[in-house]
Amino acid sequence: METVETIETIDTRTETRYWGSVTIIDAGDRYKINRIELKPGHHISTQMHYHRSEHWVVVSGTAKVICDDKETILMQKQSTYVPMNTPHRVENPGVIPLVMIEIQNGEYLGDDDIIRFPQDTHEED
Repeated sequence: METVETIETIDTRTETRYWGSVTIIDAGDRYKINRIELKPGHHISTQMHYHRSEHWVVVSGTAKVICDDKETILMQKQSTYVPMNTPHRVENPGVIPLVMIEIQNGEYLGDDDIIRFPQDTHEED
């Protein structure tokens, strides 16, 4: 019975999107930890945040990260830091799902602090 309740709790914390999924692992006043799975060939829209920074750790797959116009390729066990007020985007250029852990940290973590850029405004995040 305990296992079923745990699975149900995890399921209610997962949001499925056209590009993959986001699962909330833990959250507090000034932090949130997500598991992000990005399908091959997909990306998350270019965005920035005024009140939070993010740290991404690649668990499996390959991430193409664009942070303030600088492109970096990250593999398993590699990570990057995304400062506040910095346009950023992540893509999965590989053929297997990209799995990342995202750690958000800041004074405000609400979805209304996601500023999307015009080239991606038609996309659903």
